[in-house]
Amino acid sequence: MVKIRAALIAGDTTADPALTSFAPLMQDQEFPLPVLIALIDGLLDDQREQVIIADEAELLRYAYRVAGTVGLLMCHVLDCHDPDAKAHAIDLGIAMQLTNIARDVLEDAHMGRRYLPTTWTGDLSPQQIVTAADNPNSDDALIITNAVKRLLEMAERFYTSGAKGFASLHWRAHMSIAIAAKVYRQIGVQLADQDYAWHEGRQITTRTTKLICSLKAISGLFKRISRRKHEHNSNLHTSLRGLPYVS
Repeated sequence: MVKIRAALIAGDTTADPALTSFAPLMQDQEFPLPVLIALIDGLLDDQREQVIIADEAELLRYAYRVAGTVGLLMCHVLDCHDPDAKAHAIDLGIAMQLTNIARDVLEDAHMGRRYLPTTWTGDLSPQQIVTAADNPNSDDALIITNAVKRLLEMAERFYTSGAKGFASLHWRAHMSIAIAAKVYRQIGVQLADQDYAWHEGRQITTRTTKLICSLKAISGLFKRISRRKHEHNSNLHTSLRGLPYVS
């Protein structure tokens, strides 16, 4: 990954076989180099032996790098270049990544990772989280439960903003992405319905639930005609200043 990063910066798409295969798509879609670099930086962060997130700003910058960047790249794939639409795409990516973190708290802890910020959890280590899972009523477990609740509340703010960008897309793209967002958001909904029981492991959405979520997402297409363009709430990006496409 480090080799690919250096090759991208140098403009050498022959330095790695994976990069050589990716180059035609990258060039055809005119993917912005800073966004690709930010994505790689996020993936490199995940390769550290131990991951401990310090605060909310670091959490959001991490979520931007590994998922907000994907939203930006999808804008290029879908030929959507409106600045506000890109800001909403960043937010949808962040929302989905926050849900992903909430879903995988225990699994990540087993791998030496704690994405819940220290400012929310104190100095609880991944191993302490694993231990706390065996005693859901312990003080440590309740701290994690409250952090998961806080995380999902944050995700909801970003989902709301992300959805405001759907109308900027072609209706087919709107439908596909809205369904994906609704189904993924359901993971957090189920966690909340079960009192944020992170210690029970991953939430699974059934086929029936996915179908219901899909139908709800599709119903949003009928609002496209009356839906006006939404100006992005820049306050959501306060912690992201300096990253690509963040104003």
